[in-house]
Formats: sequence, C-alpha cells, structure tokens
Amino acid sequence: MILETINSPADVKRLSEEDAVRLCQELRRFLVEQVSRTGGHLASNLGVVELTVAIHRVYDTASDRLVLDVGHQCYVHKALTGRRELFGTLRQFGGLSGFPKPYESVHDAFMAGHASDSVSVALGMARARTLLGAEYQVAAVIGDGALGGGLSFEGLNDAGGSGEPLVVILNDNGMSIDKNVGGLSKHLSRMRTEPEYYAFKKKYRKVLEKLPAGRTLYEWSHELKTALKKSLLPPVSTVFEDMGFSYMGPVDGHDVQRLTAVLRAAREAGRPVLVHVHTVKGSGYEPALREPEKFHGVGAFDPTTGQVRQRVQETFSHVFGETLRQLARQDGRVCAITAAMADGTGLTGFAGEFPRRFFDVGIAEGHGVAMAGGMAKQGLIPVFAVYDSFLQRGYDMLVQDMALEKLHGVLAVDRCGLVGADGETHHGCLDYLSQIPGMTVLAPASFAELRRMLRRALLDMTGPVAVRYPRGGEDGYDGDCGDEPVTVLRQGTDAAIVTYGILTGQALRAAELLEKEGVSLRVVKLNRVAPLDGDGICRALDSVKRVVVSEDQLRAGAVGERLGALLLERGAGIERYALRNAGEALPAQGSTAQLRHVLGLDAEGMAQAVREVLK
Repeated sequence: MILETINSPADVKRLSEEDAVRLCQELRRFLVEQVSRTGGHLASNLGVVELTVAIHRVYDTASDRLVLDVGHQCYVHKALTGRRELFGTLRQFGGLSGFPKPYESVHDAFMAGHASDSVSVALGMARARTLLGAEYQVAAVIGDGALGGGLSFEGLNDAGGSGEPLVVILNDNGMSIDKNVGGLSKHLSRMRTEPEYYAFKKKYRKVLEKLPAGRTLYEWSHELKTALKKSLLPPVSTVFEDMGFSYMGPVDGHDVQRLTAVLRAAREAGRPVLVHVHTVKGSGYEPALREPEKFHGVGAFDPTTGQVRQRVQETFSHVFGETLRQLARQDGRVCAITAAMADGTGLTGFAGEFPRRFFDVGIAEGHGVAMAGGMAKQGLIPVFAVYDSFLQRGYDMLVQDMALEKLHGVLAVDRCGLVGADGETHHGCLDYLSQIPGMTVLAPASFAELRRMLRRALLDMTGPVAVRYPRGGEDGYDGDCGDEPVTVLRQGTDAAIVTYGILTGQALRAAELLEKEGVSLRVVKLNRVAPLDGDGICRALDSVKRVVVSEDQLRAGAVGERLGALLLERGAGIERYALRNAGEALPAQGSTAQLRHVLGLDAEGMAQAVREVLK
C-alpha cells in the first residue's frame, strides 16, 4: 500500500500523479476502517481527502502555516504527517486528538475547534511573516458553513485589503453539520451549477495562446473578462474580488491533479487569493453519502453496513426538544432558534411541526442571541438552543442585546460541563452565564427537572433565563426538585457536599461510600446556580462546619468561589472549605468517566475530598 510508505509530507510530494490518486483511495478505506472502531468525524474527512493530499503536495506544513477552520476535518492531514499509527487512540484519553493540536505535531499550526476564525488567524500569521522577514507560506481552509459566520467576513475584508500573500481555500460542500442556510449558501450553490463562464474562459485562453500576441491580448482583455464574469456568474464571486482577492474556481475538489495545479498557482500569486473548491461530504463511502449528518460525528459503527454499534439512549437534548414542542402547542409565542445544530440540539421535530416558528441562523451565535433579543422585545418567547462552548461567541450580545433591557429570552444550553472526546475546544466548563447581570441560570440534574425548569423558564419567569444541561443522559439521579433553588437530598452531620447538575448522582454515591466508613455526609443540590439563594444555602448548610463544592466547571468565577464568598460574608462559620472542579485549564479529550476520575469529580474523588476536609 502507498499509504504505508507515507511518513511525512515529503513522501506525498514524491508521488506520481497516478500514485497520488491511489493514495486518496487508500486514505478513504483507512478512514472508514479506523473511525468505525473509535468513532469520530467521518463525513467531513472523507470529503477533503483529495484537497488535503493536494495541499501537502504544494505546501510544507512543517514551516508553512496551514490553518484549518473548525479543524474536525484534520484526520487525513494527521495521517500524512507521521501520526497514522496513532489512529487506534483517536479521540481517546491520552491519545490522538480529533482536532489540530500544536502540542502533537509541528505540522499543526494552530488549535482549532470553533468555526469562522481561520482567515483572521491566517492573516495574523502572514503579517507576522512580513514584519519578521520570514519566508513561509500561509493558507487557510474554511468551509462554506463557517463562511456564514460574521467573523469570517471580518477576516476576509481585512485580508483582501492587506495585500498580504495568503491563500484562502473555500471548501464548499453545501453543509456544516446540518444543511447550510442563508443567502450566501444559495449563491454558492448557483456557482456550483453554472459552469458557463469557466468553460468559456478555458476555451478563450486556448484560442488566444495560439496567436502570436495572444498572451498580451489576453491581459488587455481584462475589462471584457470582468464584464463577462458578472453576466455569467452570480455576484458572490465578485464579492471576493471586490474585497481584494484573486478568485479561482470553482474547482472539482475530488480531482487531486487539478487541485494541485490550482493551489500551486495560488501559492505563487504573491497576493490574497481565494480558491473555491467544490467537495462532497462523505465522498467514497455510501452510508456517509446517504446520511452525511449522521456521519458528521459518529460513534463506533459496522464499516460494511454503516450501522452504529452503540445502543441509542434518551438524552437531555431529546427531552428538551420534545418538551419544547409541547410548550409550543400551548403558547403560540414560543419560537426556537438554532445555529446550524437543529439535530444536535433536539430541534428537528420542532422544525417539522412548527416551521414558521423555527429559525436556523447558520454558524452565527452572536446573531442568534441578538435576534432573540429583538423577538423578545416584540412579544415573542424565543428559545435559543445552543452548545455551551459555542454560545461563548455570543457573550457580548447576551449582555448588550438581552440582559441590559431585561428581555425575556430563554437559552437552552446543551453540552455543559465535560463533553468527552472532542476535548478542550468543546468542553462547556466556563461559567460565564452567571456573570451576566440579571441572568437566571437553572441546572437540571434529571429529565424530570429539565421538563419542569424549561416550563418555568418559558411561562413563569421574566428576564433572560438559561437552562444548562449536559451531553448524554441521566447519571444515577432521576428525582425532581425543579421548583426549589436549593435542596437537601441527603441529611448528614459530619460534612456536606454542594453540587448541581449531572454530578448529583456522583455526590449521592460518594455519600454511600462514606457511610460505610461511618461518615455522615449531607448532600446539598443547587437547582439554581445564578443568582445564588443565600438564605436557602445557609439553611441547607446549617450546623455543618466542613464543606466540599464539586462542579465540572473551571475554578475561576464558578459556583465554588461565589459560594465561598457568600458564606464568608454571612459569617456562616464554615471551618474547612474545599473546591473540586475542572481546574485552571480546560481538560484534553477522554471519556467523561475518565476525566471525572482524573479531576476528582467521580464518587471516589468526592469521597476523598470529604475525607481530607475531615482530617
């Protein structure tokens, strides 16, 4: 196999054109085989096989800077840069990350996990090259879904006007995770299906090249070509050119020879160039072609049939979606918003039943929050369903366009806490919502509590409300204390654990472990983490002198710090106070069980923290 001889990009460059095609075929088989065992992002990687091979035939990524937008399409890149034999550990604890990580390899230029920032990062690297007198090349790969994010246009606007030599590769597959939406997506779709201009241009150049002064005439006819382009192509191509880019494309993203030639020309242009590449998500594997959304991020599966091996369980996302549908039937003001994540957030059923009240804004979380503010101002009840780590990008709008006017919008914040295999870019471990003035933050620990809290958030509460819940399903607790800010789940006299959300089950198990040792542990559960109910917490901790606060958030600004300050201000008389949390830095990838164990957030870790405060 050719793939077995590839240990670095230098080996890719030495291949003949025929062997480069064979390598792409082998890479597809390799991806399906490996991801079927570990799970991961399959469809997006199948779609960029030829593009990645072409990039490594043109660029030297050990010195040139390749910035991948989002980054989940990096598997082929990793296989070609000396990490092929590590794929058995893909997305596992201590193993190969599913995203670019500079600490893994010199070939990974920048950590990536969220969309729309690649052009800005690449421009920063290009400007650093100029100021430092270096000679490396810079390229950014951005998907058409990520291109819909506002940050990408900020970067394109600046990069095009800068004159800095860099190449932006637009990987246009018509999708992000779900189908792309919006006007830009429609324009790109038209460009894929209107080849008249490029066919004419190719013939025009061939004819002129046969004439004695053909090359000169070709250059002189620039104005004619521009007019022709505007008549045959939709305006989006000239949008890039008006920004200052030379536009090349659309190029067949599965023709490795043509891609190599175009990228080489773009690299040598010495100015900002945008190469428009048309790819097909899931290319080469029929199950992924049929269901690219399913194979965007997939668990272990049978490579022959494409059937996922793990049993599908009910999740918080599913319960949220079904509950919201019920509430929408009762109140016509209820609307749902998502940022290109309808299926992931559980809103597919809502979209089908209430299409006029469902809004997919694309990868534009800030816009989603601001739009929700406008809807709330005019009397609707908007519910923005979004992953925690993605909502970070709407922080300014949460303050300016919702909180300051005390608008009643609801945030359904999915994937809070530790999310597992996607690692540090996707963990929802920053407690930023509690910092926003007037924001109420509810933390259900069970499906029943999610149903109750969502209903209260929509119909009974005012101002901005966030309901935060984890990835996956319940974990040892299925009770319902959703109406109370603070609940004592288990009485005890020696010490207390204060926790909330999905860690509730671990805290109860810790109490059982300690009971066998003769330790009486009180378990106090916070159902509302912002604002904290000072009176209720003091009552719940009355007569207990030793307290452990356990949470799957980073330490700075989280509940543990805020609760400690509250107890100190109130003179609660706590003698020993310990924090158990996700630490000072976002954890790497691993299963949630592994990460909890390492961080001391499982039952045994909590029990050990209690033993320490009792010493």
